[in-house]
Parts: sequence; C-alpha cells; structure tokens
Amino acid sequence: MTNAYSFDGLLIFALLVICTCAYMRRVPRLKQWFLSEKKGFVGIFYKASIIGTRLHLPVAIACVSMGVYILFLK
Repeated sequence: MTNAYSFDGLLIFALLVICTCAYMRRVPRLKQWFLSEKKGFVGIFYKASIIGTRLHLPVAIACVSMGVYILFLK
C-alpha cells in the first residue's frame, strides 16, 4: 500500500490525475462539462489534460515505470 503523504504517493496521484484528465479531454461531452474552465482551481485539470495529450509518450512511460516500481521493487 502506498502512503498518500510520501513522494511515491504524490507521483502516483499526479500521474493518475494527468491520465484521467487526458482521457476526459477525448470525450466531447466531458470536455465541455469538465475542462471548459482554464483559470482557478478547476484550471488545474485543464492543464493536466494538456500535459497528458501533448506528452503522452513520457506520461505512459512514467505510468509503466511507476507500476513496475510499486509491484516489484517496493
């Protein structure tokens, strides 16, 4: 079990937010409803979706490497 207040937990949470927001950006109804605001606290999700779509290969590599780390090394 990964502790939420450790560095590992923070990285996993950030990767999950980025991957989820990038997926939501691909669905038109969710994009209108959830990612329309570009400023403020909700704007973080818009920025995460931009990171997930533009840097999809490094994000995918980071997700796989974190999965291997959690399953086998920790």
